[in-house]
Amino acid sequence: MNTKNNRRKRASMQKIEQVLVELLQTKELNQISVSDICKRAGLNRSTFYANYVDIYGLADAIREKLEAQVAELYKEEVEQGFNSNNYLILFQHIAQNQLFYQTYFKLGYDEQRYGIWRYDTRLAEKHFNNRFVMYHMEFFKSGLTKIIKLWLQNGCKETPEEMFEIVKSEYRGREEIIVEQPQKI
Repeated sequence: MNTKNNRRKRASMQKIEQVLVELLQTKELNQISVSDICKRAGLNRSTFYANYVDIYGLADAIREKLEAQVAELYKEEVEQGFNSNNYLILFQHIAQNQLFYQTYFKLGYDEQRYGIWRYDTRLAEKHFNNRFVMYHMEFFKSGLTKIIKLWLQNGCKETPEEMFEIVKSEYRGREEIIVEQPQKI
């Protein structure tokens, strides 16, 4: 296919996705029309329908793009079969793409069968001696999701490094945290 047309198509898709993300900051998905998007993007409806079936298909495309980006962050680890638990790169990615993550959560994708968190079941089975793995996985995914949502809600005031430290301290467990007791006088 023609490279010039490919670039134009990618640019149009990017503009459409950007406009939907912007509109979702003030409206719900079911309140946004294709006409709203096209008007704001300065594109024809035919351009929209050449790339997406409808608004929900567009939302799914944004979800898929974000999930692919997160998967790419850990691609090497997955290919090599290890988990470094390095969530710093995730928090850095979130800080750089706050609007897309806010959109992802606003659309409720974290509560559906989708997920940006890929949990390595084999490693979990090994780590937890194949006991209660599903509970451990759900606890971790839910906790991480809630922490990220809260961080986004607060405008990502803490640095990615600080957020990573928070997760690491929780992940290590309470036995590693030493709490000093007040001395009696």
